[in-house]
Amino acid sequence: MNESTRARWRGALPWIVSACLLVYVFGWATDWQRMQAATERANLPLFVAFAVADRMAFFVIWTWLSALAIRRFVADVPVASVFAIRGGSELGRVVSNHLSDAAYFLGVVRLSGGRMDAVIASAFVPVVSHFSVMLVQMTLALPFLKGGLGGNRSVVAVAAILWTIIALGALAVWLFRSGRVSFPGIDRVVAWLDRFPLRELAPFLWGFALLAAFDVQIQWLASHAFGVPIEWSALAARIPIVYLSFVIPTLGNFGTRELAWAALFEDFGPRDALIAYALSINAIFLLLNAVLGVLFLNRALELIGAVRRAQREGEPVPHPMLRDPADL
Repeated sequence: MNESTRARWRGALPWIVSACLLVYVFGWATDWQRMQAATERANLPLFVAFAVADRMAFFVIWTWLSALAIRRFVADVPVASVFAIRGGSELGRVVSNHLSDAAYFLGVVRLSGGRMDAVIASAFVPVVSHFSVMLVQMTLALPFLKGGLGGNRSVVAVAAILWTIIALGALAVWLFRSGRVSFPGIDRVVAWLDRFPLRELAPFLWGFALLAAFDVQIQWLASHAFGVPIEWSALAARIPIVYLSFVIPTLGNFGTRELAWAALFEDFGPRDALIAYALSINAIFLLLNAVLGVLFLNRALELIGAVRRAQREGEPVPHPMLRDPADL
């Protein structure tokens, strides 16, 4: 499969998956009258305020930490320029995460003087930092869940699988460093890891820890305002799983967020109310992405135009090997 075909599939797949999921969620799995009734019972002004605060916190903190990663590991770029590039790329997220990512990473590569390692720094560092924080958060929340470990086996299983992946990765690196064994591609992975020592990642880990705590608290407030109050410990343990569901390529996480919230928090409210909550969050985030793009409209049009020209001319468009699904 050539690059142009892969690009077309990356652009079309989220639309196809979202359409299928939304048809299922709202065509068969939802009672529209009960969903409307749940929305009418919500304190919408307060809920909207909390949802806006959540999205803007992710935008500001994620962009600031990404800019810090580029400045620390690649080049001394202006933080304001990274914010402009990120804000402009959000207009593309209204249509496609792939278009938004391509616009953002093309922008940071050009900002850093054509250095492709800017993509690694601005994607790899936040992904690893946020994943680590989410996993620790989930693990620490387990003893506080209602029903104990036995009543939350799915959460325990996900945490165990993720810790196993980390342990196996650490073992593979140790075996390679000690010269006992070699795996295809492990030398490149170790070379990447050497560029980002743990002591250099400490500010990013602390930054994402604060963002994670804020995210849980704001979702607690938002769920109470919407009329589906969810316990703090349940949010801390299950929000990482919600974000993992976003690995499924969809348009703005429509379909995946609704199904994930309905399945993971079924003990805290009616299914239709949980779907209404998740759909409302998605709609607000989509609107905010458009607003951010309009605020940086000149940069947005410049970036999207550059991506389209590169695709037409057959030039490679940078995209990360890893992308944090929570990076909305």
